[in-house]
Amino acid sequence: MLRVGLTGGIGAGKSAVAARLVDHGAVLIDADRLAREVVAPGTGGLAEIVAAFGAGILGPDGALDRAAMAARVFGDEPARRRLEAIIHPRVRSRTTRLTADAPTDAVVVNDVPLLVETGLAPTYHLVIVVDAASATRVERLVARRGMSPDEATGRIRAQATDEQRRAAADVLLGNDGTLRRLAERVDALWRERLVPFEENLRAGRAAPTGTDPGGTDPGGDGLRAYDRLAARIGHAAGPLLRSVRPAAQGVIEAAVAPDADLDRVSAALLHAGFPRLPDAVAAGFTDGAGGDVIVHGNADPGRPATVYLRPAVPG
Repeated sequence: MLRVGLTGGIGAGKSAVAARLVDHGAVLIDADRLAREVVAPGTGGLAEIVAAFGAGILGPDGALDRAAMAARVFGDEPARRRLEAIIHPRVRSRTTRLTADAPTDAVVVNDVPLLVETGLAPTYHLVIVVDAASATRVERLVARRGMSPDEATGRIRAQATDEQRRAAADVLLGNDGTLRRLAERVDALWRERLVPFEENLRAGRAAPTGTDPGGTDPGGDGLRAYDRLAARIGHAAGPLLRSVRPAAQGVIEAAVAPDADLDRVSAALLHAGFPRLPDAVAAGFTDGAGGDVIVHGNADPGRPATVYLRPAVPG
């Protein structure tokens, strides 16, 4: 199963990308939809929100008045965090269940508007960011959602910056053009990267090194791409590792924590998208003191990499 995070600023076209991926057979988990479901009438989530903010945030039908709720927390950081503390754990729980229910060969796309703001990027095998110029997004929000230019600009500025989203992107889909052009880019992404990535994961197979990243990868990324891979490994293995860092283009070095079980570390890396290479392929790599180094690769055909898993040095 391939777990993909999908995000983009308001008005960028994320929903169009999600719909196209579903057309190809992806399993979509929409965080906004889940956020509405967990606070529907009769739920514990809505009861907790009323207890925290009062009945004034309910509409005449007893459902959450989303506009009133948004107005209540907009510009009030403590209130916003209180609301998120009610909603986000419930959404994560539903997401976990839906992911577990998906077929083992699925490409599961998590549509998460606040993926960057909530620091979720390392939890996915791949992050897709839909990008468009601010002026384009303002025009769309005015034309399609009836916002004033000032309202649209305010909504854009309340989210992560373009640079922050681009830094999290394994795949950057520009959408300043037509929907047809966007669909063509999504089709190529599905065919050339997502499907082979999922097949590699299911087979426990690393993508061959020495190939160039696909054209949907952010340009001029340098080592930042490998910082993202290192962050995924660190998130998956956690305290099992003493350190993890990109050492060079296409190379990541990870030091195992003292007394950590190497098989557990390897299993964590596989879960994050980095299968262990066969011993015959990894033969000859040592830690400099004669000890063997376990070698993993990246299953992503758009970003081949080699991960050297080194035993921790005492002290």
